[in-house]
Amino acid sequence: MATIKNVAKKAGVSVATVSRVLNNKGYVHEDTRKLINEAIEELNYKPNEVARSLYKKKSRLIGLILPDIRNPFFPELSRGVEDEMQKHGFRLIIGNADEKLEKESDYIHTFKQNNVIGIISATNHRDLSHYDDLSLPVVLLDRTSDKHPSVSANGFDGGRQAAREIVRRGSKRVTLLKGPAELQAAQNRFKGAVEEMCTLNVNFNVMVTTSFAFDDAEKWAKKLFEEYPDTDGVIASNDVVAAAILHEAHRLGKSIPNDLQIIGFDDIPLSKLLFPPLSTIRQPAYEMGREAADLLIKLITNEKVQEKYIQMPVEFMERQTTRKAEENG
Repeated sequence: MATIKNVAKKAGVSVATVSRVLNNKGYVHEDTRKLINEAIEELNYKPNEVARSLYKKKSRLIGLILPDIRNPFFPELSRGVEDEMQKHGFRLIIGNADEKLEKESDYIHTFKQNNVIGIISATNHRDLSHYDDLSLPVVLLDRTSDKHPSVSANGFDGGRQAAREIVRRGSKRVTLLKGPAELQAAQNRFKGAVEEMCTLNVNFNVMVTTSFAFDDAEKWAKKLFEEYPDTDGVIASNDVVAAAILHEAHRLGKSIPNDLQIIGFDDIPLSKLLFPPLSTIRQPAYEMGREAADLLIKLITNEKVQEKYIQMPVEFMERQTTRKAEENG
């Protein structure tokens, strides 16, 4: 990989002269500037964004915090952010917080050290005080707050849709997985499902879960069938947990969807590849990422922002872990 020294040697000038051209600072003769630009192109030299930001005290770097990179939903979000940022000449530094506040705070500190000019966060923590003292814009992604602009999906409607669909397909003893209490998005889904269940006058159980993590999903699945062995319908807190429940149901010899119907939430790519393919509530993850990036760019460039709290629609994706509605209608 070419360095600034290689460019200087190729153009026959000093490193300082190349730096002035890169940073558009100070006088450089037009002929010399041309030689340097030709050397940059020939060597395919790409300036170090971090080094430039330290020199100029300004950068094109954006920090993105994800709670668990192993969950396939979050790479979809980040891809949307990245594509939109690259279109506008920005670059990402990604931090995987593992749902830990201390690790998330460390990444925020790292972002500040690298002179990021904005942060997009899919934090898993309700207390956002570690963002309060930042002198740069913050956009929450798949999360909501009164303090910071946000892009999220309509979880309340998603919960209602899931409840409505599982009942109209014949489930009589439904179990709702509540999701982490500190996540407003998870609670919105749960509240929507509960409200719809009450409207439909159907018996249901509630099982509290405290994370969306892979490591915990198997534990929730085993606990579900131990506590509610006769459940015939499950609305999972997300697709990862739904996949673990599907796996455990197979292990117990349950027929899907005849003995047990399952509806997830997110519509991660894996959901189509499960056996049987998972019925779920789709969040438009990629589009949400692009919207969050667009919102942050507008805040950074002081453009007029029409809507700081963007909520995107969700939809039920009918696959094979639910029965056909007409069979029970």
